[in-house]
Amino acid sequence: MMMYVTAYLISVHVYVHMNVPTACLACPHSFFYLNGTYIPNSYLKGRNDSSDSSRSSQTSTEKVKLTSPLHTSSSKHSSKHHKNHDSHSHFSVDRSVSPKRWKTFLKAFKHIHNLTTKEVDDFMASYEIYNLDWANEEEMVKAFGPDYQQRVGDCLRAYYSVLNHLCSLGDVEKMYIPPLMDKKASVLDNQLLYEESIAKDIGLKPGMKVLDLGCGRGRVAAHMTSFSGVQVTGLNIDANQIAQAKEWNERCGFNNEFVVHDQNDLPLPFADESFDAFYEIQALSLCKDPSASFKEIYRVLKPGAKFSLLDWVSLPPYDPENPEHAGLMRRVKPLIGAVGTPTPAGFEKALMDAGFSVTKSDNPSIGGLQAPLIDKVDIYFRSVRRVIHGLVRLRALPPHFKILIDRLCLDGQAFVQMDNMRLITTTYRIIAEKPSV
Repeated sequence: MMMYVTAYLISVHVYVHMNVPTACLACPHSFFYLNGTYIPNSYLKGRNDSSDSSRSSQTSTEKVKLTSPLHTSSSKHSSKHHKNHDSHSHFSVDRSVSPKRWKTFLKAFKHIHNLTTKEVDDFMASYEIYNLDWANEEEMVKAFGPDYQQRVGDCLRAYYSVLNHLCSLGDVEKMYIPPLMDKKASVLDNQLLYEESIAKDIGLKPGMKVLDLGCGRGRVAAHMTSFSGVQVTGLNIDANQIAQAKEWNERCGFNNEFVVHDQNDLPLPFADESFDAFYEIQALSLCKDPSASFKEIYRVLKPGAKFSLLDWVSLPPYDPENPEHAGLMRRVKPLIGAVGTPTPAGFEKALMDAGFSVTKSDNPSIGGLQAPLIDKVDIYFRSVRRVIHGLVRLRALPPHFKILIDRLCLDGQAFVQMDNMRLITTTYRIIAEKPSV
């Protein structure tokens, strides 16, 4: 049965990624074929999507238009840069070290299937940290005691050890939704486009040593090495992701290094002036003290090194005294995994206090909105959720699949709403530089 269910879910994954309308997955008159049986889609449908957010009926039937999976090619005869074939959009990206999506999906699915009850329980319990904020130490101590930083670290490890596999069921294996760099590009290609813009912003050149904070599975590091010829050192709190990062980069033939370390455990485990450049992508939402962290990054960078930040911030229109704003924030912070609530001005001040000069501070998304890509990801995971609900009901999957996918899909439209209202973004960019001697 496990073999049939795995094959079925992969077919759904491919089906949704081949520009098939989401409405087809929701239609009660359509059928799926599983293990010799035609299953009415009405049986797979699960709970009504409106139970978790404000999605309108018009939005719930829009098409899932996600680009075909990226492919890996280690062949010397393959083209490193791939051009988009849409006549209305002209871009090329380096897909040469991007994993095949169906393989990543299969590996993640198997891992989730084999999770223990404790791993599931610890993951669900870890969400308690997102009801708190680093800025309110009194509440942290009240909730976790004087060693609250250790407790938060334990929660983060439990959280990411499962989340990275859930995200790998879709287009966010790298665990970030990128800026909208090209309206015609897929989520995956927008990630690659942004990563290549980082390389240009911080002047990456062959042979440079680069620090990647919050490196995840090392996919971004591999892309940076393939695109720029640099050697990347990645740092992450989750040993599972570090193991995958090492495996993937070794498979790609890269000499990148990966270290298990909590970014809030300072000092960082590197000597002074070790790196020629630095980047991070949506890792500082977990940072306890940006000022202290930026001073450490300043220490390990060589003079003249450039720094790239892409992260979550609350924007000036956000009013914590506004009940609607505050209610949305309570829903979105657990979704994006944010303990702190930074602002652009706060990041800029912390960087300048550390000794950096800020050279760019903006939102690189077209029109300043990330919402179109957030919505694409949300639609895809809702489609997968409907299928998982049905398979759990049929006892073809263990019950914890439903628990986990429900948690992952919760409040996606609140995220879209806050982005459209320009209250927050997870794609605020800052480029800074350590002065030359």
